Amino acid sequence: MAEQARIRSLSELDVARIIAIDERLTGVYRPEVWERRIVFYLRRDPDASRVAEVDGKVVGFMLSDIRGGEFGLEETSGWIERFGVDPDYQGRSIGRRLFESAVEHMKGQGATAVRTLVDQKDSDLASFLRAVGFQNSPLVALELKLDTPAARG
Repeated sequence: MAEQARIRSLSELDVARIIAIDERLTGVYRPEVWERRIVFYLRRDPDASRVAEVDGKVVGFMLSDIRGGEFGLEETSGWIERFGVDPDYQGRSIGRRLFESAVEHMKGQGATAVRTLVDQKDSDLASFLRAVGFQNSPLVALELKLDTPAARG
């Protein structure tokens, strides 16, 4: 039987595995997205973002950080931006353990709440987040679509 997942802080050496996990989950290879996001989180607070390893292989990740004073919210909040677990390792509580580890770090940094955004069409993600304790927020996400060359493809 494989060893239990070990949860640790994110490192720049994790980029290739995170790209591979994302590609398995989405079917899209997008290294430029992940390289940019991982550098952002490593500069902000590398200990807030976590990865899960099994037998030395990264099998899951959670990118998160601590913020205060954003969106009119003065309290210190933890924010989870992106996470994923390799499909071969789902159903083993790896996502839950990543979440618990990130939350423990956030509490230690003074966060009083953890927030994230979920696409209304992603019911699996919403179900996971509810299972770990998230509830609907009084905040409402609003957007304005812009007609730009990038948006037109």
